[in-house]
Amino acid sequence: MQITRGLTTSVAALVLAAAAAVAAAAPAPARTPPAATAPVRAAGASAVDDPAFCGFDNRLTPPTIREGAAGDTVREAQCLLQLWGFYVGPRGVDGAFGPLTTSAAKSFQTSRGLAADGIIGPNTWTRLRNG
Repeated sequence: MQITRGLTTSVAALVLAAAAAVAAAAPAPARTPPAATAPVRAAGASAVDDPAFCGFDNRLTPPTIREGAAGDTVREAQCLLQLWGFYVGPRGVDGAFGPLTTSAAKSFQTSRGLAADGIIGPNTWTRLRNG
C-alpha cells in the first residue's frame, strides 16, 4: 500500500511539473490591440468596417494634409492607405507625410478616379474611409 501511495504521489508531482513546463514553454497568447475608435461616417458597408479600424483622427472630415504634415491625421491616412493595399514606406504608419506617403496617396487617388495630386483633402478622405 505504501509503495502505491508513494508512486501515486510521484506520478502526480511529475504530471504537475510537466504541465508547468509546457505552460512556461508555450508562446504567450497573441495580444489583440485595443480597438481604435472608428471615425464618424455615413452608414453603409465599407472595406474598412473592421474593429481594428485606423481611427487616429475621429473627425467626420479630417483636415487636408500633404507632404510635410505630421501627427495623428497623417497616421490615419497612412493606415487607411495600407488597408487599401498601398505602400506608405518601410516604417509603415509613422505619422510623417513624406514622399512615399505622397506616392501612395497619388496611386490611391488614381485608382479611385480622383485628381492625383498626393494631397489628402475631403474627397480623398471620403474615398479612403468608404472605398
